[in-house]
Amino acid sequence: MDRRKFICSSALIFISGKFLLSFPFTKSNIDFFNSIVEKVKRNGWLSLPINELFSKVALLFKDIPYQGGTLENGETEQCIITFEGFDCVTFFEVSLCIARILKKNNLEYKDLVNEVTYTRYRDGIIQDFTSRLHYSSDWIFDNEKKLVVKDKTKDLGGEKIFFKLNFMSENPSFYKQLQNNPKFIEKIKEVETAINSRPYYVVPKEKIVHIEKKLKNGDIVFFATNKKGLDYSHVGICIVDNEKRRLLHASSKKGNVVLDKSIQEYVMENKSVTGITVVEPLEP
Repeated sequence: MDRRKFICSSALIFISGKFLLSFPFTKSNIDFFNSIVEKVKRNGWLSLPINELFSKVALLFKDIPYQGGTLENGETEQCIITFEGFDCVTFFEVSLCIARILKKNNLEYKDLVNEVTYTRYRDGIIQDFTSRLHYSSDWIFDNEKKLVVKDKTKDLGGEKIFFKLNFMSENPSFYKQLQNNPKFIEKIKEVETAINSRPYYVVPKEKIVHIEKKLKNGDIVFFATNKKGLDYSHVGICIVDNEKRRLLHASSKKGNVVLDKSIQEYVMENKSVTGITVVEPLEP
């Protein structure tokens, strides 16, 4: 895939009746986005179900570098999008949002910014750092409420659990926004308390082998972790490849977006993973 040189600039755009700063809102981003739209149209993918379109869009990003911390630029919270590199969350998030706007026949880059804002922030509204859905469990809850996805884990035989989240509030030194705004720590604690009160479902790792064949193209797979204070440690997309359910994800270990081994194999090779939560994208 052709890569354009990154242009470090920004612009004001109009979203939901307000001017918000989107960085980077660049010519290279717009051109790259337009090239994806053209490829989707040329291949006749617009008529595909959302899960299939999502899968094909996500595969277009294969081999793009892994890059963490891309959302932490600037002093104020803003909707940041970059195609230069992804972490595991921004990879599936941008891919899903592109698929969603294409299904709605919204074909401009500003539509992508609107959609990422809608899925990335609680109730789709940017207020400050604490309004971003930092915990995957919060992302699942909020986006199921917004009818972006459906959590299918219970139907797959998932077991009910309650998380005990406190990682962000107990480790503010890891987040410059919490260091610079101590008042945000209490707001994050409130978020953690709300998440901890909700039941979630996880298919235990030893049972994944029995349900893996029920996973579909475009299912979003969250990997639950035993690390203290956290809910999930990783996320990727299920790709059905000759009956094998492979994991498409932005891998920090491998340094880029890869179509990896099977989901079952990935789980069994990661000792800290306790199981999976699976959500499917809904038609917009």
